[in-house]
Amino acid sequence: MNYLAHIFLSGNDDFLKLGNFMADEIKGKSYKTYPQEIQKGILLHRAIDDFTDHHPLVSKGAHRFFEELRHYNSVVIDMIYDHILAKRWNEYSDVELTVFAEEFYLLLENNQHLLPQKISKVVPYMIEHNWLLSYSKLEDLKSILKQMNHKTKHETQLHKGVDIYLAHQADFDLEFTGFFEDIRKFCTSKIKQLNQDL
Repeated sequence: MNYLAHIFLSGNDDFLKLGNFMADEIKGKSYKTYPQEIQKGILLHRAIDDFTDHHPLVSKGAHRFFEELRHYNSVVIDMIYDHILAKRWNEYSDVELTVFAEEFYLLLENNQHLLPQKISKVVPYMIEHNWLLSYSKLEDLKSILKQMNHKTKHETQLHKGVDIYLAHQADFDLEFTGFFEDIRKFCTSKIKQLNQDL
């Protein structure tokens, strides 16, 4: 799961969204230095990643990228799933994606002081290029993946993942439907657990 799905799966709690969004930059037990609501978001993010990594439908989809992209297949499946979520957004949310994105960008701007420095530096670029909305267009997603090629340690052609997706689009969309139903149920349960534990 990438940014859009992580934020959506946090529900309506703003601080849960913030913690979930910044979690990749929070290592080990350092999450405990943050306010409790942020901690819940970080732990939710880790639980989502673990659930996703071990889900058979995600593994099935990621395997289609492996021959071309090797171990970067997990990166690309995350991006493709965010595309499918954006494309089918109105099936899952009563709030228009444009509004959802704008509200989240405002949340980030109003809480810059809580964000790790590395994340804080990315936020203006994220807002300027409207990352959350750009996932909905395959040409924009392909452009993002081309930019990511320059940031990988090895020579990659991550943008080819879009072509692989299009070649198996019906399968990916069907797998996403089953997986997303499962992960939404999981997150509802996990959030209740976090609210009890913390």
